[in-house]
Amino acid sequence: MTTRSKQKDLLGLFGWLIATFALSAVGARASIEARSFYSQLVQPEWAPPPWLFGPVWTVLYAMMAVAAWLVWRSCGFRGNHIALALFFVQLALNALWSWLFFAWNLGALALAEVLVLWVLIAATLLAFWRVRPLAGMLLVPYLIWVGFAAALNYALWQLNPQFLALAS
Repeated sequence: MTTRSKQKDLLGLFGWLIATFALSAVGARASIEARSFYSQLVQPEWAPPPWLFGPVWTVLYAMMAVAAWLVWRSCGFRGNHIALALFFVQLALNALWSWLFFAWNLGALALAEVLVLWVLIAATLLAFWRVRPLAGMLLVPYLIWVGFAAALNYALWQLNPQFLALAS
């Protein structure tokens, strides 16, 4: 591998990390008051402590960026446009969930959205797997976590109808 290709690869990895974390920041903006809101909610006994979400999401976003980078590295955008488009769509829906749940307190709509998100993550995982199995494997923890988040969303919505409206 030439120095130029190593530089391109490193710049590409940096670009995917920046893009992924920039889009995650859109969702994080909606979560500014999440800790106080979340602490007001009746929790199921299996709910994780609030401090766990930040570190878990940081690791998941880093893994997602690396997975997208691996796919991009194989044939660029042209060769993998469907897989990478799925990646960006699911990333946008990921950010939207925080707005639906934390900013707008729409429990039912957030639940419906997270279920669609889960399906899109599964589709992205499969598309990535076809290009590079390691890229698909890197999305498995994300798929599992979002499945868990959907169950938690449902439980919180059911336990807190006074805070989480059906719709606006």
